[in-house]
Amino acid sequence: MEQITLFDNREATIPLASRIRPQKLEDFVGQEHLLGQGKMLRQIIEKDQISSMIFWGPPGVGKTTLASIIAGRTKAEFINFSAVTSGIKEIKDVMSRAELSRKMGVRTVLFVDEIHRFNKAQQDAFLPYVEKGSIVLIGATTENPSFEVNAALLSRCRVFVLKALEERDLIRLLQNALHSPSGFAGQKIEMNEKQLQAIAVFANGDARTALNTLEMAILNGEIKPDGSIAVTDEGLFQCINRKSLLYDKSGEEHYNLISALHKSMRNSDPDAAVYWMLRMLEGGENPLYIARRLIRFASEDVGMADSHALPLAVAAYQACHFLGVPECDVHLTHAVTYLAMAPKSNALYEACEQCKHDLRTENAEPVPQQLRNAPTQLMKDLGYGDGYQYAHNAEDKLTDMECLPESKRGCRYYYPTEQGEEAKVKKRLEEIMDWRRTHST
Repeated sequence: MEQITLFDNREATIPLASRIRPQKLEDFVGQEHLLGQGKMLRQIIEKDQISSMIFWGPPGVGKTTLASIIAGRTKAEFINFSAVTSGIKEIKDVMSRAELSRKMGVRTVLFVDEIHRFNKAQQDAFLPYVEKGSIVLIGATTENPSFEVNAALLSRCRVFVLKALEERDLIRLLQNALHSPSGFAGQKIEMNEKQLQAIAVFANGDARTALNTLEMAILNGEIKPDGSIAVTDEGLFQCINRKSLLYDKSGEEHYNLISALHKSMRNSDPDAAVYWMLRMLEGGENPLYIARRLIRFASEDVGMADSHALPLAVAAYQACHFLGVPECDVHLTHAVTYLAMAPKSNALYEACEQCKHDLRTENAEPVPQQLRNAPTQLMKDLGYGDGYQYAHNAEDKLTDMECLPESKRGCRYYYPTEQGEEAKVKKRLEEIMDWRRTHST
């Protein structure tokens, strides 16, 4: 006699997100800005007027589902293609089939999931077929297409930006899963609105995460004598006790978050600065990378307004190096808060950038004779060091000796501000300049 096991239920082994994937636009949840009544993308799909396009958005917002809906509505041949498992050979095979179909009057819609994973050569292979209409390309990507898709290919595609789902969308999706025949309609599930809301908040705009969490919570629920399943608060908490933050250390979100940290500190907002710094840290960022950025910020945005900022940022780097995660989080918080609250001056940054510009666009001037060292008699005979004035021998520790090349005489790069300690520096510099004007020969 053949034994029947739970594993014979093939349907149950398919993830919930795949089982209840919408097949019609009417069942699609979210993206009202694209799919609401009268919106462009909805009209394109309903009229089967598909042109090459890119769906760009975070994970779990419906990019693949939209492609699936298009596949069900279009009269064209629909080919699903993965950038993860396919190479140039597979691309050429598909393109040959598409070209043959075109000659027979049949359109081919090619959906490429994770198109950003294709390198330049692979993306270039699509270009001639898109140009002559052999294929209609639909790409899905979590990365900014401006950086990850070839400019020539991108210019021939319309980009649709999909947003993270709102909390109400996710709750609606979870309720659909509980009542769908492909979901849990055949079982009696005891869950309250608060629990559904907790899952929606945890999912952070990601439908796949929300559905996977719901499935996990139900599978770990308490089975009652009548066969119903009760999801307890304690069981649910175990499923959502640690949020996986969206963070790709090499992708656009990496640059978005470090930008948010810099701009929050620059705007003297310690709460926002700490928030963005810990978002990076909790997302798995190397604390030494964050500490290096703080060192840069200390001179670029604080500078002479508070010269203690730089050694403090360096100390934070050393503390992170000594302790590592998770203990170094408080040291980074210390440094970020200090830098956010410090007076701000970008005078050093401006001086640095202007000087670099001049060096790159002007002729390299020789060092003036009076500043040259003369370690040999020949150099002395050639006049090296002639006219040098030793400042320590002067009563005011100042001389009227020119230290810039002749063509740069009077040039200024550093303009101190009135911020923090730099106000004293500004006053001192003005005194020095006044002295030189008075004593100039």
